Parts: sequence; C-alpha cells; structure tokens
Amino acid sequence: MFRRVRMLFLGTLVGGYLAGTSLAQRPDTAAAAESPTDAAVRGTNLAMRGQCTEALPILEKSIPRVANKDLRRDAAMMRAQCGMSADELDAVLDSLQWLNHEFPGDAKVLYVTTRYFSELANRAAQKLLASAPSSGEAQVLIAESFQGQGRWEEATAQYRKILEKHPNQPGVHYQLGRIILSKPLTPSVVEEAKKEFEAELKINPSSPAAEFMLGDLAWRSHKLEEAIEHFARATQFDAELPQPYLGLGLALNTAGRYSEAITPLKKYIDMAPTDAAGYYQLAIANARTGNKQEADRLMALHREIEKKKPQLVVPTPQDITQPH
Repeated sequence: MFRRVRMLFLGTLVGGYLAGTSLAQRPDTAAAAESPTDAAVRGTNLAMRGQCTEALPILEKSIPRVANKDLRRDAAMMRAQCGMSADELDAVLDSLQWLNHEFPGDAKVLYVTTRYFSELANRAAQKLLASAPSSGEAQVLIAESFQGQGRWEEATAQYRKILEKHPNQPGVHYQLGRIILSKPLTPSVVEEAKKEFEAELKINPSSPAAEFMLGDLAWRSHKLEEAIEHFARATQFDAELPQPYLGLGLALNTAGRYSEAITPLKKYIDMAPTDAAGYYQLAIANARTGNKQEADRLMALHREIEKKKPQLVVPTPQDITQPH
C-alpha cells in the first residue's frame, strides 16, 4: 500500500533538489565522491520510485550529515515511508524518533507519526490474531475492540470468557471495572466496580491504574484516608502518571492535611501545566498553610488558564486507559 502512496508534500521540494544536481539525470549512480546532500537526494529519488531496498541504506547514512534542514526532514520522512513499505520496523521507528526530536510540533511530522504508528499497531494486531488466536492477549484485543465501539455487553462477555481460560490475565478485571462504571453511579455499581479493581490488584499488585480507580471510588464515597492510601500507592507504582498526584492532593486537601498536599500538587502542575485544577488545589493548600502570596499567584494562574480554556476538562478516572 505504501509503495503506491507518495507523499505529495515532498514532491516540489525534492524535485527542486533533483533539478539542481547531476544526480537527477543519473539517480541510481553515486558519484565517486558523493556529498551527503547528493546521497540524500539520490536515496530520496530511489524511495519515491519504490526502490526501497536500495534507498534505505543510503538514507540511513546520509540523513545525519545533510546540512539543509528541509532536505534532512524530507529524506527522513521518505526513509520512514520506505521502512513501512519494506516492513523494516527499525527504519520506521528510528526515523520517527529522529523526526520528532528534530522537528517537534511540525504538522507533517505529527501526521506521519500518527499514521504510521496506527498502521504498525494494526499490523501487530493482525500478526497476533493470526499466530496466536487463542492466547489471552489476542482475546483481549477482541474485547478491547468491542469496548472501543461502546458494545459493552459483548465486551463484558468477551472479558468473562477470557477469565475462564486465562484467570490471571492482567488488565481484564480492570477493564471490567471501567465498563461497570459506564453505568449511572449507584452504591451497588460502585461496589461492583470496586471488586473488579481489587481483583485486578490480586493479579497485578503494582497496577497504578487500579489503585487510582480505587482511590477515586473511595474519595467519591467520602472515605478520605482510604482514598489517600490508594492514590499514594498509584504514585509509587508509576511516578510518571499525573492523575494520581492530583487525586492525592485533592484528597489531602479535603482531609485538611494541607501541608502534605503541597508536594503532590506541585508535582501534578509540573506534569500537567495546562490544567487549571492543579493550580486551584495548590492555591488552597498554600492559603490554608499561611502562604497567601503564593496562593494569590496560583489563583491568578488558575483564572488565566480558565479564561483561555473555559471548556478544559479535568482528568477523570476514565482518562487512564491502560493497566500497568
């Protein structure tokens, strides 16, 4: 598929390079003392013609040494495209990593990154389903597909089926708990979901996602000390997951433990600087511990973010989709 799909936005620029070099007339023949620019143009030309076997080693060697920024970017994109076409995973991942490091925020780079990772995920899923269709992992893929489509009953049935054959499959109880919480929250629904998250922890004791969900359920039930314990464990199991820090800070504030709330809330705003909720909770903690100047500064930041993003959604338990 990728051999027939050419990146339109590369055509004009690459054409300009080819027009200004003798390699345009002999794209498959490297000069005796070929410059990095000439090599990149030759490799790009080969890639655009679908000759990826020849293009990939040329592009790999020449891209880091090319001075022209635009050619360097476009050659790397063609290397990624050729990697997809030739099913050379290392070339794809290396190119995408390099592109995102060198050109952060570039729309074209973000587009091809999204497109190729999506395609790689599809390919891996197909290989898994073909090579090990009865494995717990393959069956989870099917259940997650139902879940992603909002087909809750089918997803639940599939997850239950998995547990019959693979009772210790990580993540299954967690996903069942999330499905249960898609219903209107009642005491019985909360209790049912809680049992699933607790069952997940028996299989995977260091799951930050399950701990976070239990913390949220405890906080909603006004069981603050229990919530604090779960949120704290979630931060210990995955220090890079932001939501538990907000949950921990919120629960500590609600419990009147304002000085303890400051550290996790500072961590949260460092990790999620565009979420007004973190600034608001940290302002409360500072105000209640006597630091009025800092509280006023944080409230000003809170108002500024709210003004810019009035529809900003505070992270919820549903934002954590992947068990650990």
